[in-house]
Amino acid sequence: MATATQLSALVVPQLFTQYTQLATEAKSKLIQSGAIARSSYLDNFLVGGGNIVTMPFHKDLTRVNSNVSSDDDSVLSTAKAFSAASIVQHRLSRNQSWTSIDLSADITGSDPLANIVNRVSNYWAWDLQSHVVATLQGVFADNAAAPTGTEHVQNDMTVDVKGASFTAGVTNFTADALIDTLATMGDSFGNLSTLLVHSIVYARMLKNDLIDFIPDSQGKLTIPTFMGLQVVYDDMVPRSAGVFETYVLGQGAIELGMGTPKTPTEVFRNPSAGNGSGVETLYSRTEWVVAPTGTSYVGTATGGGASVTTLQAAGSWQRAYPERKQIPIARLITREY
Repeated sequence: MATATQLSALVVPQLFTQYTQLATEAKSKLIQSGAIARSSYLDNFLVGGGNIVTMPFHKDLTRVNSNVSSDDDSVLSTAKAFSAASIVQHRLSRNQSWTSIDLSADITGSDPLANIVNRVSNYWAWDLQSHVVATLQGVFADNAAAPTGTEHVQNDMTVDVKGASFTAGVTNFTADALIDTLATMGDSFGNLSTLLVHSIVYARMLKNDLIDFIPDSQGKLTIPTFMGLQVVYDDMVPRSAGVFETYVLGQGAIELGMGTPKTPTEVFRNPSAGNGSGVETLYSRTEWVVAPTGTSYVGTATGGGASVTTLQAAGSWQRAYPERKQIPIARLITREY
């Protein structure tokens, strides 16, 4: 009699972890759009210990007019100083587990390991994107709050057209509203490249014939675009009743570090479970740093890092870059019905 294939016979932890990480990146729409960029600096931080990583940066040169040259050698110029600052981010340690009962169909499939990797990577791609959206919510919550000193101008990253009630062409997503949102970047509006919208907003865009479809670099898939911006739609994007948020992101607006914990993958067998029939559980663990450009994490960073709820809070974030246009992130708030 044939015996059932066991998870422990299929899952080689090191290879499984590698395949899962690669598949997770491939399945993330935001990573594929370029809005999330892998950072070797953050990857290296995750190899070591500690919950906090400090990312130093040089501020831009002081923008004052240049000196007028003189032939008087007694006139001396005064050199302007370079100034530096730093951004703080933190480690997110995450895990999830599944029993072989849930994976039984995969285990009996034609390529059971590939099926399990696919299922687990789908989960991590979803979870990573949920942490990115939560981080964006927190960044905009901070921006909507009264600033600490000259940290930022309140709501200088957001255009809000939702109004008190729905009015077609006024409160919903329109090209004019998006242009106003891009304009929050000043003369750097060209640095924005990706629209992250809820599927209902995307449907509105389709109905209004606002979407163009272009082939990808291999000519195999079509990519939705609007005004040259790649469109990514996901129902994780915040909504409340008929009010929706749309995020506009530049290339690398979010830096991502991905690491492997001490034991990223393991299988545990409980022989007494199922009244002695035995049950196996697959454990998968990962570590991330999700770092929005120009913004520091100022919340608590203990244990496994901030929860999704903490990431969403205004008090968890503070702008570090001195100019709004240096942060390639913007938000449009609309009312769709």
